[in-house]
Amino acid sequence: MADTRGFLKHTERELPERRPVELRLLDWKEVYTDFEKDTLRTQASRCMDCGVPFCHNGCPLGNLIPEWNDLVYRDRWADGIDRLHATNNFPDFTGRLCPAPCESSCVLGINQPAVTIKQVEVELVENAFDTTGVQPVPPTVRTGKSVAVVGSGPAGLAAAQQLTRAGHGVTLFERADRIGGLLRYGIPEFKMEKHIIDRRLAQMTAEGTVFRPGVNVGVDVTVEQLRADFDAVVLAVGSTIGRDLPIPGRELDGIHQAMEFLPQANRVQLGDAVDGQITATGKKVIIIGGGDTGADCLGTSLRQGAEIVHQFEIMPRPPSERAASTPWPTYPLMYRVSSAHEEGGERVFSVNTEEFRGADGKVTALRAHEVQMVDGRFEKVDGSDFELEADLVLLAMGFVGPERADLLDKLGVDFDGRGNIKRDGDFSSTVPGVFVAGDAGRGQSLIVWAIAEGRSAAAAADRFLMGSTDLPAPIVPTQVAQR
Repeated sequence: MADTRGFLKHTERELPERRPVELRLLDWKEVYTDFEKDTLRTQASRCMDCGVPFCHNGCPLGNLIPEWNDLVYRDRWADGIDRLHATNNFPDFTGRLCPAPCESSCVLGINQPAVTIKQVEVELVENAFDTTGVQPVPPTVRTGKSVAVVGSGPAGLAAAQQLTRAGHGVTLFERADRIGGLLRYGIPEFKMEKHIIDRRLAQMTAEGTVFRPGVNVGVDVTVEQLRADFDAVVLAVGSTIGRDLPIPGRELDGIHQAMEFLPQANRVQLGDAVDGQITATGKKVIIIGGGDTGADCLGTSLRQGAEIVHQFEIMPRPPSERAASTPWPTYPLMYRVSSAHEEGGERVFSVNTEEFRGADGKVTALRAHEVQMVDGRFEKVDGSDFELEADLVLLAMGFVGPERADLLDKLGVDFDGRGNIKRDGDFSSTVPGVFVAGDAGRGQSLIVWAIAEGRSAAAAADRFLMGSTDLPAPIVPTQVAQR
């Protein structure tokens, strides 16, 4: 594959540089600079002829990584994008947003820096858009069957595109005013500019997918109408109920879920006027939650001009190198610095918030203490209590399941013990003809899993409608049943 001695000749892992912090905080554009094609081809040449490409297993989509690395090295970009699109509908999304579990399982990564798989992926798709363009793939045969997809995040978009290409009439419903789900209103512009979504929607529209934004299924379209008008339904409604922090003072103004804060910032960047917008401008901000959503809140707060930002995480600081508990080829537990963390703020680990304090109904501070792990449980560190001023507190502690009232309860689907929509190994809910994809059934997870589940649910729905399917299903039923 590629240059058979490439990994010996080129031992350095190279990635595009991030724009200087002082410049990128002045705008909302993506943070990375352009990457030279020759440098990228050199990086692709590091892909080994390793015999057993563990990167295939590391990627939920089963991307054919060694193949398109080889094609990029050989300057066969058109062939490369074909191989990439064979398994991934939206490499322009994953190439920006996926944490790249494929790289964690790269064989070269055992004793050298892993191949820059994610960078090759995004450069492949960007080259395709810049040259020949990414063309629509309309169906050659129409089945006469109709499918409703509810939810327009990556799982819903992937399911809709696959089912449209299979020849079904697909209508995708989204209750927000624009298509894209969390890609549109959860991911900040500096991680993915929204024109990236729009060009994919143009492709899907040309293929025949019908988009209906601003429609709350279960209210604007009743469940009875949904079942009467469509032969199958794919639920891709996400896991949208944020985990709360029910401690004293939670009722004070100035304490918000991350997904109250982030969508408003995105709307402003899209040109919308947001009355009563929650902003960090000039404020002392505390973010509770140390994951990706917390980092998104951090980068957004800094761009809005926060006075100071602290990000709390209850877990201890991870090790700088791969932890022994997550050996190769698993995704490693280790300390990571995102672009937002590089820009400012203070990360505080092993801390638990116990009370919000306020005056005149508004939050002014919080009380917290350090914790340590003892026999798998958090225990307070004696004498570690502290108080920190805060004008704005953002809760970014993950999500606990999909919202039920308007659609799911009326539809009659069952739920599992974690609050997700219950489904069998073929992505079918307990209601016949209703399938489930993405976070709504899996729980909060990665974009690459959402796309993989969308593709697999589409194959299951196609099989339900037609008796068999030619659509690829990257996730086999036993994998779903065991999770």
